[in-house]
This record gives sequence, C-alpha cells and structure tokens, in this order.
Amino acid sequence: MYQALYRKYRPQTFDDVVGQMAVTQTLKTQLQSGRLSHAYLFTGSRGTGKTSSAKILAKAVNCEAPADGNPCNCCAACRSIDAGTCMDVLEIDAASNNGVDNVRDLRDDAVYTPSQVKKRVYIIDEVHMLSISAFNALLKIIEEPPEHLLFILATTELHKVPATILSRCQRFSFRRISQEDIAARLQYVAYQENIDLDDSAARVLARLADGGMRDGLSLLDQCASASAGELTADRVYACLGIAGIRECGALMEAIADHDTKQALSLLDKSYAEGKDMGAMLDELACLIRDLLILRTAPKAGIAMLSGVASESQVADLARRFSDGELQYMMNTVQKTLAAFTRSASKRMDTELCILNLCQPELVLDPSSLNARLSRMEEQLKNGSFVAAAAAPQPEPVEELPPMPDDADAPPLPEEQIAPAPAVSEAPVGFWTDLANQIRQELKPPVSGFFAPTPNAPVQGVLKGNRLELVCANAFTVEMVSKPEILNLAAAKATALLGRRITVTAADKTARPVNNRNMEQLLNFGRAHSDIVNIKHE
Repeated sequence: MYQALYRKYRPQTFDDVVGQMAVTQTLKTQLQSGRLSHAYLFTGSRGTGKTSSAKILAKAVNCEAPADGNPCNCCAACRSIDAGTCMDVLEIDAASNNGVDNVRDLRDDAVYTPSQVKKRVYIIDEVHMLSISAFNALLKIIEEPPEHLLFILATTELHKVPATILSRCQRFSFRRISQEDIAARLQYVAYQENIDLDDSAARVLARLADGGMRDGLSLLDQCASASAGELTADRVYACLGIAGIRECGALMEAIADHDTKQALSLLDKSYAEGKDMGAMLDELACLIRDLLILRTAPKAGIAMLSGVASESQVADLARRFSDGELQYMMNTVQKTLAAFTRSASKRMDTELCILNLCQPELVLDPSSLNARLSRMEEQLKNGSFVAAAAAPQPEPVEELPPMPDDADAPPLPEEQIAPAPAVSEAPVGFWTDLANQIRQELKPPVSGFFAPTPNAPVQGVLKGNRLELVCANAFTVEMVSKPEILNLAAAKATALLGRRITVTAADKTARPVNNRNMEQLLNFGRAHSDIVNIKHE
C-alpha cells in the first residue's frame, strides 16, 4: 500500500531532523552524559519535528546500542517502538483524550514498571487541549514521577499551557525551518522517489510550506501525483490552483500604472483558469510586503524576501511605489482577505479590492488620501513632477485651413455662445489604443494624463486629419503642449489610422470668444467714437 511521503521519510535519528540543530544537539548531549530530565516540553509551529523528535528520544532512552546519542533502529526496542507495538511507549492525542478521567487512568498506569523496555515513555501531543482539571491531575505525577517514567509533551500553542506545568519541564523551542533547508530536503526526497523536481519548483514548495517540513512533503506528494514528467514551478501553481510569479508581477505592474482595465483582465484570466482568489490575494500581499521591506532596507532586506517574485522584479516595482501607497495597499488586501469568511462572492470582493488599488481616489478615507499625497511627495522628490516654467506652443507639422466665416449670418444668441461638445470622428477603440501607446513611451507624471478612461485629464477628439487633445485645465495643457509629446502623439495616430494626422492641445475650461459679436462691438465703437462720457445727474 502506498505510504505518504511525510510518513515514509519521517526522521529516524536526531541527525535526520532538519533545521533544529540547537534542540537535537542538546538532547544528544544529555543522552550521552546520562543527565536526562523526567519531563520535556516541545513547542513550535506545525511540521517542525516535535513529534518526530519525541519518538526519537523515546527510542534513544530505550535503545540497546545507541551511537552518539542516536538510536540504532536495529534492536528489538527500536523496532517495536517504530512499529507501534511497544506497550511501554504510548502516544496520546490530548485533543481527543482531554478529560480528567483520561489523565487519571494514565496516572494510575504510569506507576507500573515497564515490561519490554527500560523506561516507560508517555508522548502527549497537543497538550494545550487538556482541560484545567486534567492539567491539575497531571501536575503531581509530572512533578515527582517514578524513575522509570518519562513524559514528553508537545504543543503548538505554548500560551495555553499552565505555568505550573511549564516550570516542571525542560522546554525546547522548535524554530521554523528555513526555505533553503526545506528545498534541499525536498530535492533529496524527489531523488529517492525518482521525481524530476525543478529547482524553481522546489523553492515554490518551500515557500508555500511556511516553515513546516511536513507541509512541504505533502505538497510535493500532491504535485508529483497530479503531474507527469518534470515538475516545474508553473505545474506546481497549476496543480495547487494558485497564482504564479508572472501573474502576480504583471498584476502589480498594472496597479503601478493605474491601469484598471489590464488589472481586471489579468484577474479574470486567473479566475477562468481556476485560481483561488484568496491564494491570489495572499500572493499579492506577500509581494507588497517584499516591496515594503526592500524600500525600508534596500540591502539587508534582500535576505528577508519571500521569493514570490524575482529580486530584479521586486527592485523595479519598489521604485514605482511610495511607502504610503504600499501601506494603503497592504491594509486594503488584508481587509479583503479578512472579509472572505463572511463574503457571498469572493470574486466580487477581489475585483473591488483591485479597483481600489488601481484608483485610490475612489475611496475618500485617510489611508487613501495619505497614499495619494505620499505618491505626489515621492514624485516631487524624484523630480518627475516639476512643471516647466514656460512651454512654447508647438508648431504643427501640417495645419488644416480654417473654415470660412459666414459674414451674412446673424449673430448667435447669448445662450449659444458656449460651443457644443465636440464629436470625435475616430473609429471605435482608437483613443484607447493611442493612449496606451503614448503611456508606454512617456514617464510619470505626464504618462498619467493619457489614461484610457472617461475621467482622464486628456481626451482625444479626432476632426478629419487633426487630433485635438482636450485637456482638463491649463496646467495639463502646459504639460502636454511640449513639442516632443505632440510629435509622439502625431506619429502614433498616423500609424494607427494610416494617414497623416496633426495634433494640437486645447483647454476645455477656457470660454471661447464669439468672433461675430466681437466684430459688431468694434464697429459700434468706431461709429460712435465722438461719445466720450455720459454723465447722469
């Protein structure tokens, strides 16, 4: 029958335990010197080797031929403990045996001398699940146990263990296993099992294991059984249904560009491929955390990166965000993840989260305002938000002749002086494609004016062979009217439409002057130039 990898490759000696050198070396020294305690407490996160070390210690104290503090795994005592047939070594799950009656039965049986081995060993896993009365029943025998008795307690929540128990045990803290150690162990197991494991896939599995070797082996077992051939990082992402490095990096780049359309398209693609929305936001949170660390500690922070993206990609993205923006993004993602437990549609919540990340101006809370101000301060500090003192008006390459005025036409009524909104003659999607191409060639803050959205500062209106850039205010006109920007827009528009296009910029807030009314006013002044002053008595 097939055996899971985490069971098949469970450590059999202290030397096999990965990433816990401080704990295993101390236990080996105590075994060699004979200075063993009567009660041990192993604490730490899941999958770090607590139960495995407890079983190794139980074998080592009863081994007939120990070597350097390690059990031989060959004698009758070691084989019976490994097989689970030794009646004197008991492993008890405190989660299902947490009553005071269970502890009383254990206490009554513990006084009897062992029948098969030298020491009777009780391994109580998840000891924090015991009730208060059960802890009180266990307290006396842990304080003064018989010479043949050894207690090994294991827990993942140390704060739930009473102080009276802690003071009677030797406590060993198991640290989270590093990603490098987990990846190396996975490569060894993959070699033994004839699994073609790529280095990038091993790093991805090690990161997803979150410091637990058992989790890493379980993920390797799952991916190896679901994928034939070489196990790569992309296959790991596809098998586990989570976002990949490229998808997460591309999504963050779209957020940096405030390109809501592209970000939502990437999210929709990942959703169609079966990616879990919670896992995708978790990947995004890890990447935001890496960006914050790299901005805070550019050199020392490299060693603390989670590995969700390459170092070069993280460094490039870190330059495109401010600290305030990253904090706002982290808070937004964390709030969305926390609300998933009571959410009716995770996809809708994720889309709203991405929309808020791309357009923080949609949310008028202090954190959003701080993010926008922080971005402006960062641009001013870098010199990318400095407006030119005076920008000469560009000369268009080709200017269409003005339309002749009808001299005989009657003057327009006053209410019709303001011109009607210009109607663009451009084909569908022309301005969206043109704005995206212009944005790719420009740098912030000018690139932000050409966002392909209805409320962008610059909107393009095509009139024949002339493209008019209608700007939101005079400042935008001044920034956009530079010759290099107009020439770039003309070249891109010419390439898209297949005919020569000229480009000009205009301020939509400026009130146009009615030439006919002005001419009539001047003629009236010339005809009555003899009237100098009128006095009213």
